[in-house]
Amino acid sequence: MKKIVVVVFAIGLNFSGFSQDLSSILEQETANKTTIVTATFKGPRLLNGHSIETRKKGIFEFLISHRFGRINSGAYNLFGLDQSNIRFGFEYALFDNLTVAFGRSSFEKTYDGYLKYRLIKQKTGKNSFPFSVTFFGSATEKTLKDYAPNNKPTFTNRLTYTSQFLIAIKINSNLSFQFSPTYIHFNTVRKIEDSNDIFSLGFGGRMKISKRISINGEYYYNLDPFKSINSQNSLGLGIDIETGGHVFQLIVTNSRAMIEKGFITETTGNFFKGDIHFGFNVSRAF
Repeated sequence: MKKIVVVVFAIGLNFSGFSQDLSSILEQETANKTTIVTATFKGPRLLNGHSIETRKKGIFEFLISHRFGRINSGAYNLFGLDQSNIRFGFEYALFDNLTVAFGRSSFEKTYDGYLKYRLIKQKTGKNSFPFSVTFFGSATEKTLKDYAPNNKPTFTNRLTYTSQFLIAIKINSNLSFQFSPTYIHFNTVRKIEDSNDIFSLGFGGRMKISKRISINGEYYYNLDPFKSINSQNSLGLGIDIETGGHVFQLIVTNSRAMIEKGFITETTGNFFKGDIHFGFNVSRAF
C-alpha cells in the first residue's frame, strides 16, 4: 500500500510539472503573437455619428435611418410620430480599411458623400497598441429651396465639409469607448456672427448586456456653436440589437438630422426639457 501511495504522489508531481510547462509555453506563444482587436462596436454607427468600424472588402451595406418629431409635441402630432425625417445610405468597402458611401436625407433635402479609412488598429500581444483610429471625411450639399428667387446660392455655397478622427478603445468584450474630435466647415453661414468653422469634441461608448444586445451613448460638445440659433449639444442614447445580417438601433436624441453637419452644429432641442426625438437605424449588409 505504501508503494502505491508513493507512485501516485510521483505521478502527481510529474503531472503538475507538465501543466506548469504547458502553461508557460502557451503564455510565451501568446506573448510572441500579435492579435488585432475586432468588434469594438456592433456596426459602423455609434448612434447618430460614426464608429471606428469599417466593413470587409466587397461588403455592400444599405442603411435606413428615421428620426421622428419631438415627443413633447403632444398627442395632436402623436408624440412626434406624425413628423419624420428619413435618410437612405449606401456604403461599399473598397478595401478592408476603406469604405465609401452616398446618402440622401429629407432634412433640408441634403445629399452627402463620405469616406472612412482605418488608420490604426488596436492590438494585443507582441506588438500591442492600445487603441484604434479611423479617419472620416464627408461633403454635403443642401438643396432645400429656402432662399429668395433672385438670391439663389451657387453649388459651392451650399457645400459643407466634415473631418473627424474616431479614436476608440475596447476595454474588454463588453465595454468600448470612443473619442471623436471633429472639424466642420460651412462655405456659407446664415448670419455674419456665425463662424464658418466649428470644432466639436464627441464622446461615446457601448456596453454589451447580452450576446446580441448592447446599450450605447453619444455626446458632442461644441467649442464654438452658432450664435444665430439656439444651438444645443447633441446627445443620444440607444440600444443595438443584432439579428444575423441586420443591426437594429433604437435611439432617443435631441437631434433631428442624421448627418454630422446637422446633428453636431444645428441641434436646437434641449434633451433635458423633453425635446427628444425617437428614431432608429437599420442596416443590411450584402
